[in-house]
Amino acid sequence: MKKRILAVLLCAALLFGALGVSAFAAGRPVYLVLGDSIAFGSGLSNPREAVYGKIVADTNGYEYLNYAVPGHTTGNLLRRMEDETVKDAIVKADIINISIGGNNFLLGNINDLMYDGIVKADYARFDAIAEGFYADLETIVASIRVLNADAALILQTIYNPQTGYVGEVYQQGADRINSKLRAFNEAHPNEIIVADVADALTDSDRDFAEDRIHPSAAGNEKLARVILATLRENGLGEGTDPVIATSGRDAHGAGFFTVFVNFYGWFFHLLSVVRNLFVGIL
Repeated sequence: MKKRILAVLLCAALLFGALGVSAFAAGRPVYLVLGDSIAFGSGLSNPREAVYGKIVADTNGYEYLNYAVPGHTTGNLLRRMEDETVKDAIVKADIINISIGGNNFLLGNINDLMYDGIVKADYARFDAIAEGFYADLETIVASIRVLNADAALILQTIYNPQTGYVGEVYQQGADRINSKLRAFNEAHPNEIIVADVADALTDSDRDFAEDRIHPSAAGNEKLARVILATLRENGLGEGTDPVIATSGRDAHGAGFFTVFVNFYGWFFHLLSVVRNLFVGIL
């Protein structure tokens, strides 16, 4: 796969020198982004122009395709991959970059998980969701390989955008997803490449939009740097300094969500204190 992309880049450079820009465009490696709202760029008001995937493509001269959908879980992604347009994109792709897994915890489970994690300190449900993630990941990778045996698969780790009581619960979920990603990588050598974006987004005031979930413009630039470094380390690209063709603009208007989540965390913490008090009395 690496030799294939490097050959394409070399041929493209030669063609560019001899025939001009149109020849270079015809030979560009295809970079496909799949997954959730992070990959879509939901923290930006101009995601099409400034999401990290676009920055990566602009930096390395890739042809850029993005079929990410906000709110998608691994199950949603599997169904998304049945779409003929997405199938065609997978067949065409040289590099497939996937952000997925966070919504497996967030959607439909958050009340129960916060109660389990904050009040009861019981993480059995977290473990079950992580096991389901792993099973879906196996199917996702296998399905991609049926369509495209050669594309490089870049899987991103899950970051933690929250602090306080909620942050502790988020970290439990993120740790489990990231552990499963690495376990899959060890069990299937050379099948995927893990891009560890989790350690890059650590400044809650700068890296995240007002909703404290999605990367801001600055956060997207940090994500791009991690992906670019990962690509270069694996012989899939050359650039490491992001090329910003269009500056990102942070999305506004979702600050209430942060207040709501923090209140939720405080409320469940209070429940845990009351519960422990009664347990101690009884």
